This record gives sequence, C-alpha cells and structure tokens, in this order.
Amino acid sequence: MKIALMITCLGDVLRPGVGQATVQLLRRLGHEVEFPESQTCCGQPMFNSGFTELARSQAKHTIGVFEEAEAVVTPSGSCAAMVKVEFPHLLEDDREWSPRSQALAAKTFEFTDFLVNQLGVTDVGAKFHGKVAYHFACHLRMLGLENEPRQLIESVEGATFVPLARQQQCCGFGGSFSVRYPEISGAMVDDKMTCVLQTGADALVSTDAGCLMNIGGRMHRAGYGLEVLHIAELLARH
Repeated sequence: MKIALMITCLGDVLRPGVGQATVQLLRRLGHEVEFPESQTCCGQPMFNSGFTELARSQAKHTIGVFEEAEAVVTPSGSCAAMVKVEFPHLLEDDREWSPRSQALAAKTFEFTDFLVNQLGVTDVGAKFHGKVAYHFACHLRMLGLENEPRQLIESVEGATFVPLARQQQCCGFGGSFSVRYPEISGAMVDDKMTCVLQTGADALVSTDAGCLMNIGGRMHRAGYGLEVLHIAELLARH
C-alpha cells in the first residue's frame, strides 16, 4: 500500500524520531511511505481556541494536500480525530468540501488503528526487555479506540505490560489548555506522574506527542530517568 504520512506539528518540531519510527515500521511491513511536503498544521489549535474560520481554512488546505493518497496515517490520535471527526463537522454545509472532507476522513487512520484494524497486525517483531506502562491519550476515545495500543505492547518480545492507575485520566496537556490553565494542568500531570512511578515501569508509552511532552517534561524536571516513548518508537525496536 502507498501511505501518506501526516507528521503532526509536535512530532515535526519536538519529536522527529516518532515520524522516523513510523516510516521505518511501515516500510518494514512492506508498504511505501510518502511525505507530502506542503502539509501544515491540521488546524486543531485554532479550532479548540474558537477560531472557526481559520480552522476551516486549514481543513481545506489539509484535504487538498492528502486527498489523492491511498491511505493517510498519523502517529497522533489528536490529529486523526481532527481529520476524521471535526473536518466533516466544520465543512458539513459546504457542497464542495463536505464530500471531500468525508472521503479524507474515511482513509485517515491513527497509527495503532491502522496497524491493528486495517492491516490486522499486532506483532511487528519488536523487542524491549522491561516493564511498560501505557498512558491512554484522550483523543483515542473520540476515535473509538481503546485496546489497540495494549495489543501491540503485549506483542513486543520481552515487554511486560503493567497497569496504570486511573489510566484514562487526562495528563493535563490538552494543547492550549495547559497554557490557559497552568495550575490545573500542573496538578493533573503531577498526579499522572505519581501513577506512572507507582507501576515500577522501565518505560512509559503513549500514542500522542503532546502527552509524551507533558509527562516526560514533568518527569525530567523532577529528576526521574524513566524512558518515555511513543508507541511507534517502541515498536521500531528489534
């Protein structure tokens, strides 16, 4: 299959290794991956901040960039939810763009969704020796995804999945939420860090760069050396 990679802003700027791991893994599975260089932000920050027209403009640009792709994969439930759920909502009254938004939504997939539900793959030949905790990123809920990341982690040779207390509780990032409400965000990530440390895990895995940046940054400031990985980075190890 020929796959277009939607890299995401945070992945591009702060965690480029996530995109590299995603490409490596998809190619290892026999697929061709292309990177449309004209892609930009999907528009979610504008949408969440109430700038609907700006978000609508970004949605149209993104549709134009990716609509010729056979499939679009993004290592972010946040961006996938924007394309699959919010784009059709933003453009539902536009005769030209509504069907185009729905067509892109139908062939855009969050990374773990694509592996498990589209390719039927859980064991990708990855190896990791140690205990792995998993943080459930909020936007996976919007996509109706819950067990896919755990299936992939449990198929990693040498990895022991350890449950995380209050697993479905937000880490406090929430994009601009963490900027507008820093005290609340800080309290939430402190609680998440405590839950992670209680597992005794060697690594924390999640599916979104925003969560990893928030939790990993808090742990770094607190002096903890726990490895914080995107699930693509975990699965690329072999």
